[in-house]
Amino acid sequence: MAGNTFGSLFRLTTFGESHGTAIGGVIDGCPSGLELDLETIQNELNRRKPGQSAIVTQRKEPDTVEFLSGIFEGKTTGTPIGFTIYNTNQKSKDYSHIKDSYRPSHADYVYDKKYGFRDYRGGGRSSARETASRVVAGAVAKQLLSHIKINAFVSQVGELKLNKPYQELDFTLTESNPVRCPDTEMAKKMEEYIKSIKKQGDTIGGVISCVAQNVPIGLGEPVFDKLHADLGKAMLSINAVKGFEYGSGFDGVRMLGSEHNDSFNSDGTTKTNKSGGVQGGISNGMDIYFNVAFKPVATVLQGYETIDKDGNTVTTQGKGRHDPCVVPRAVPIVEAMTALVLADFALRARANKI
Repeated sequence: MAGNTFGSLFRLTTFGESHGTAIGGVIDGCPSGLELDLETIQNELNRRKPGQSAIVTQRKEPDTVEFLSGIFEGKTTGTPIGFTIYNTNQKSKDYSHIKDSYRPSHADYVYDKKYGFRDYRGGGRSSARETASRVVAGAVAKQLLSHIKINAFVSQVGELKLNKPYQELDFTLTESNPVRCPDTEMAKKMEEYIKSIKKQGDTIGGVISCVAQNVPIGLGEPVFDKLHADLGKAMLSINAVKGFEYGSGFDGVRMLGSEHNDSFNSDGTTKTNKSGGVQGGISNGMDIYFNVAFKPVATVLQGYETIDKDGNTVTTQGKGRHDPCVVPRAVPIVEAMTALVLADFALRARANKI
């Protein structure tokens, strides 16, 4: 299986399956001499781990990261940083009923057809559990980019949408509720809605918005490695993501060019920021902001019709421990992937000028 490495200079390779012994990764290209706060890295994992509230999967995993290499006396050595996270609470029997059949809108069918074999226990490599490794690497990248502030938050669940510009939000409130919405009133509505969906044995999708501030001018490479293109790839690589838009996004099509243009101030900043902090694929020093759309989780705890490996129509029912809505736990994943992209381009930017 190819495609397990992300990045050019700051690179992450992940390994492991949902119900295997462990998951983990190798970070290559991290400069030496970076003093790491390991407690902060663990705290980032705690934001993503299962079982943290009543509106997420009740799988109980401590998600404790163990670093194996690349760190000495609290600082990075410049060599590959290896780490692992052991799986401790697998219940593989919960998936025995789909051993010979495929869950609709899941990776089951295509994995089987592509490889001629699949790990049906929790989806194996296609499980969102793999993203824990991304959060570890993203936490390291955040510390490399200590001057850049990255804040992601839930802005929509189903039809419940937060209609405030991010400039009016208090990001310190994001972690004050299990939904991770920085608006207390909307967060309560979203939480109750997710609970009602869970009672029905169903799932619901949502949107995570992300803002990166204090990004220096010049990150991003023209043509094929545009900054927003790599951000899009990073977000679309996350499980269940169905859409990505930055800046004015799809709303921009309703505007005239004269409305959409960001006029300059004398210092090079812009009066508006419909560009979303990126022009010509390169950061312009303004806030980078974007939205990531997540579909409803494919595994529903209801009866449904599907096919087995022989093409026969069968009826089955979802079992096990699953998120009724992924967006609350996906917030740190979005932040991590943003940090990986920015860290990679920050290192590449060092070679732009003599």
